[in-house]
Amino acid sequence: MLCVLSPRDFDIAYITELDPTWKNDVLAAILNPESVLFANPIAQFACMGDCAAASIGLPHDLLFWCAGCQGSAYPLSGHVQAHVSGVQASLLLTERMIFKLHRQGLLFGSVGREGLCQKYYMPIWRKSQYRSQMTFPVPGFSGEPFPCNPFGRTTALYESGREIPFVGEDFGWLIFRHRDCCAL
Repeated sequence: MLCVLSPRDFDIAYITELDPTWKNDVLAAILNPESVLFANPIAQFACMGDCAAASIGLPHDLLFWCAGCQGSAYPLSGHVQAHVSGVQASLLLTERMIFKLHRQGLLFGSVGREGLCQKYYMPIWRKSQYRSQMTFPVPGFSGEPFPCNPFGRTTALYESGREIPFVGEDFGWLIFRHRDCCAL
């Protein structure tokens, strides 16, 4: 059997309406006190390098507090400080949710030597193992220049025409996660 990590292929187990920290930055900061370390101009300046790296290749995993060109991964809540566009804001929230699920032990690591044939606890996400593709309102497709993008890549490359007033203000994302496999 190959890649036996989970008996499920699809999971909708997390509901933000039931999480009090998703709508409250203060509660999120209490549960994740390290966010204070990254709430300064120097730490945020480092995110520019992460943005550049993700836009031409893969993001820097060492800069875990950054969500690349989308901004900061902190606070781990649903509050977006700088709304550039609907596509950018929705992708930032998607990336924050992935990081939040890693911190809470609900998402596990599946890459590297530790990830061969098993999953492992990974409280700090590896952004480089994830890719995103828009599914709604205008789905990405393989013929376009940027159909599937690493986390942190600028949305300016592909967001044109994807935010439709009144009918296209909700966004859906398909998330791909790299998984290293072994043969049993």
